[in-house]
Amino acid sequence: MIRFCGAYYLISRSLGPEFGGSIGLIFAFANAVAVAMYVVGFAETVVEMLSDVDALMTDELNDIRIVGTLTVILLLGISVAGMEWEAKAQIVLLVILLAAIANYFLGSFIPVDNKEPKGFFGYHTAILFENFGPDFREEETFFSVFAIFFPAATGILAGANISGDLADPQSAIPKGTLLAILITGFTYVAVAFSAGSCIVRDATGDHNDTVSDTVNCTDAACTLGYDFSICKEGGCQYGLMNDFQVMSLVSYFGPLITAGIFSATLSSALASLVSAPKVFQALCKDNIYPGLGIFAKGYGKNNEPLRGYVLTFCIGLAFILIAELNIIAPIISNFFLASYALINFSVFHASLANSPGWRPSFKYYNMWVSLAGAVLCCVVMFVINWWAALVTLLIILALYIYVGYKKPDVNWGSSTQALIYNQALTHCLNLSSVEDHVKNFRPQCLVLAGYPNSRPALLQLVHSFTKNVSLMVCGHVRTVSRRPNFKDLSQDYVRCRRWLIKKRIKAFYSPVFADNLRHGAQLLLQAVGLGRLKPNTLVMGFKTNWSDGNMRDLENYINTIHDAFDLQFGVVILRLMDGLDISHIPGQGTSESKDVLISVGPAKDSDSDSCPSKTHSNQSSPLIIRETKSPLSLTDQRLLESSQMFKKKQGKGTIDVWWLFDDGGLTLLIPYLLTNRSKWADCRIRVFIGGKINRIDHDRRAMATLLSRFRIDFSDINVLGDINVKPKKHNKLSFKELIEPYRLKEDDMEQEAAERLKAQEPWRITDNELELYKAKTNRQIRLNELLKEHSSSAKLIVVPLEASGWAWLNRLSQSNHRFTCCQLT
Repeated sequence: MIRFCGAYYLISRSLGPEFGGSIGLIFAFANAVAVAMYVVGFAETVVEMLSDVDALMTDELNDIRIVGTLTVILLLGISVAGMEWEAKAQIVLLVILLAAIANYFLGSFIPVDNKEPKGFFGYHTAILFENFGPDFREEETFFSVFAIFFPAATGILAGANISGDLADPQSAIPKGTLLAILITGFTYVAVAFSAGSCIVRDATGDHNDTVSDTVNCTDAACTLGYDFSICKEGGCQYGLMNDFQVMSLVSYFGPLITAGIFSATLSSALASLVSAPKVFQALCKDNIYPGLGIFAKGYGKNNEPLRGYVLTFCIGLAFILIAELNIIAPIISNFFLASYALINFSVFHASLANSPGWRPSFKYYNMWVSLAGAVLCCVVMFVINWWAALVTLLIILALYIYVGYKKPDVNWGSSTQALIYNQALTHCLNLSSVEDHVKNFRPQCLVLAGYPNSRPALLQLVHSFTKNVSLMVCGHVRTVSRRPNFKDLSQDYVRCRRWLIKKRIKAFYSPVFADNLRHGAQLLLQAVGLGRLKPNTLVMGFKTNWSDGNMRDLENYINTIHDAFDLQFGVVILRLMDGLDISHIPGQGTSESKDVLISVGPAKDSDSDSCPSKTHSNQSSPLIIRETKSPLSLTDQRLLESSQMFKKKQGKGTIDVWWLFDDGGLTLLIPYLLTNRSKWADCRIRVFIGGKINRIDHDRRAMATLLSRFRIDFSDINVLGDINVKPKKHNKLSFKELIEPYRLKEDDMEQEAAERLKAQEPWRITDNELELYKAKTNRQIRLNELLKEHSSSAKLIVVPLEASGWAWLNRLSQSNHRFTCCQLT
């Protein structure tokens, strides 16, 4: 839980880590610079007093630096001592400040004759009317003066910045902030009207500058008996425009005003010195910027950010050395205005998202007032100094992009998430009301990969052509023979989602419990998706162990393909020569670690990259022993290397597309999408088609026309005139040997026994089926020969296969359904 929140907490939890991280850093920096501004204001007063008694140590500028440095060291000591000392110091300073303000107003009602030459005459309407209009000098404007004055209003968030130290922040912050605005606003306006009603703008301070009969004078001072017209030529030291200590002149007891100035500046400096480290500590605790984590550590029972105090001290000291108040003030004005703009916008954004969790308790709250405040802050930023505002926004944008790129693993329930949900829901509903169109077709893939890290090559290849283009769902069928443990399912979901995010694979993870692969795939094919955001392509790995495994499993595998066809899904099957599944390799996939480890105590969940197939219990384990890691076999090493091949940049080569019939375009679309990715950019598409010897040129032109219509670039089109030639005898013999164990051989047994065996093992191939599919089988064998002859060096082979080519594996595959097979050689 974050203790110190304030503006950073409000923005980050409303707009998310991107805005929160950027503005939190700027807001903490602005508070650190504000320390310098207030300390320099204090130092200027001290140095002016030293100058009056001719007690300067060096010169005015360096004396400001010296006094400012000593002051900030003293304030640092008070802050480090703890919030109790800071609170006590603030109370003492508040009493002095209130006494100084009362002293000023008391003095304004007691005019003294010897103060008149310096411009103070008491309350007069003529002085008020004369001072009411603007009189900017030395290229100053309203907004340049506003930029200097504005930091005086930045203390209104001091209470919010230390909300972690308040007993009841929910009640104290609104009341305290609104009262602070009301009281300070009234005080500032009252002092301005008071000073503007009893002090003229320019005065010489000379008792002899009275009105004479020979001078035609119309100023307010003239009506009161003094002629200060010489001040128009410059050089006067008194009056509102020239004397920075004019409040001491007006007050009943001048030194008390000086004490009030000390109190106001030191109080504000102390508040900023406390606020900046706490905001910075909250930012560092969120670990949005990993390099700043060392400043998150707190000390003592109040978790004081001592390292943050030191950092704030260093920043403040650096700006104190500038020693020019008019230079420092505009710098922080833009930072504070940017912070306030985002605070207002975050409140408006939360209302716009219409989240049920957003329930503002302020009776007079209105979202449009918040938006107006945000726009006004941005406008004022550019009016004060357009280039400084531009630099501020560029800094915020750079920090925003950095955090957006890093994507910190945080979930704050921000209004951004709520708004994204609203937009996603609205767009899904809008898409559902529009019919599909071939121009907008995109392969939305349901990938049967099991645990995502069990078959990384399958996910990486599919992600290569779905990233930022279409939907990808990692389907996981978990086979169970008894009542499933849904708690395990939810825990695995969290781990696997974390793995996908860490590997930057833009996909969803959707696990289901089922009694076999086919049943689970049926559930996924029917239920996964929302409206138009629904998979239309099933992606599977080639079942490399078909000849060694249970034939029932193979039958489920084949029937899963047919189920996808029946549901109007396209099918993509990826085959790597070394296989896809790495879950059996120690430290990979679903395997558990084999490192030697003997530990006593509770077993904790691992934070590793893996998504374990076995969910560990949260109960204590008295002893955990893991076996010693054994060296990998050569086969596993090759398998592990091939599983990472799609993460690497593919060198120059070809993607061979065997366009044997029109399958709707999926066989061409996938290679096209792949070549648009940087990792496959050096690969070129090479197309192979079947034809006749006497029609090769015609078939090539027809295919070139088709590719041109699809707007797909290709490097070459090869027409295979010998595609219908009979396969070689040794290959036919190899095929017969391959299927020999799966033949029924009904001629060698009685009819009743043959029928019984056929019912028990329906996958067995009858002599009739073998003869029925003889021509198609020979074609498949011939295609295998051509693949080895022409595409042995290709990076990827994309082949559309007729489902009937699987007839020797499944007697039910008599349909004309087709699917795409990506096979890597």
